[in-house]
Amino acid sequence: MNAPSSSVPDDARGAAIALGNFDGVHLGHQAVVASARAIAEERGIALGAAVFEPHPRRFFQPDAPPFRLQSNAQRARALAELGVEEVFEIGFDAALAGSSDRVFAEKLLKDALGAGHISVGDDFRFGHKRMGDVTSLTKLGQELGFTVDAIGEVSSEDNLRVSSTVIREAIAAGAMDKARAMLTRPWAIEGEVQRGFQRGREFGFPTANLSLGDYVRPRLGVYAVRVDLGHGVLLPGAASVGVNPTVGALPAPLLEAHLFDFSGDLYGKHIEVELIAFLRDEDKFDDTNALRRQMTQDVINARRALVDA
Repeated sequence: MNAPSSSVPDDARGAAIALGNFDGVHLGHQAVVASARAIAEERGIALGAAVFEPHPRRFFQPDAPPFRLQSNAQRARALAELGVEEVFEIGFDAALAGSSDRVFAEKLLKDALGAGHISVGDDFRFGHKRMGDVTSLTKLGQELGFTVDAIGEVSSEDNLRVSSTVIREAIAAGAMDKARAMLTRPWAIEGEVQRGFQRGREFGFPTANLSLGDYVRPRLGVYAVRVDLGHGVLLPGAASVGVNPTVGALPAPLLEAHLFDFSGDLYGKHIEVELIAFLRDEDKFDDTNALRRQMTQDVINARRALVDA
């Protein structure tokens, strides 16, 4: 069983820890963190979060399609905004997957993390064949010296249980407002700008191109976006997510963001693109002139959508 990737500082032992995957740090995750934060404040102890790396789904299904809502860095930033002082990455391996609920609680939570309190979602399962649940974790905590709090479901405005799965479905459908409501922030893709074929520049719409990597695949098409170039200032733009069927299909979808009224070299820069509103599906045009006309209209539509967002 792998201990956290970074050693637990002495002043973090005995911490109140929010435990889970926290992919997206959505409303449900935020409720778990709030539970741990309340205990931390009450007892005057540190607030931490423990996450699994790789995501257990990737461990059990190595060939599964990309599904992540966030990069690890995005997740860490979102947790920090909630007051989390330490984020511990727990190596998810065969030993951890095959451990008993007792071994998980004793060796990981008590010995490695030194937890004084654990907050989880009420559907949290752990150990070999998911043998452990909130009931067994609470009993083990009483024996091993940490308290446990389980948080019930958090519902969205349309009475759906907020979950990473529901958010992935919304993103795949292009329902960015629905995803944003559950995440409490626009869904965003970050990465290093790649050098592309520069076809957008030829059409008068230069783009900053990002690989989708491990991110869940959004609905292919055009979006109104806001782009953070790394200094916290969001610039408006329009982005295409797709394979460019008109000018030669790409082997995999790519995000190509055009920033309005911007000039500068972004190659190699790390940027974050917020997908604010879905505008239209990807389409194959009869010729490049038709594509250019549609791109002009896309910019107009994106500007309008960003005013209303």
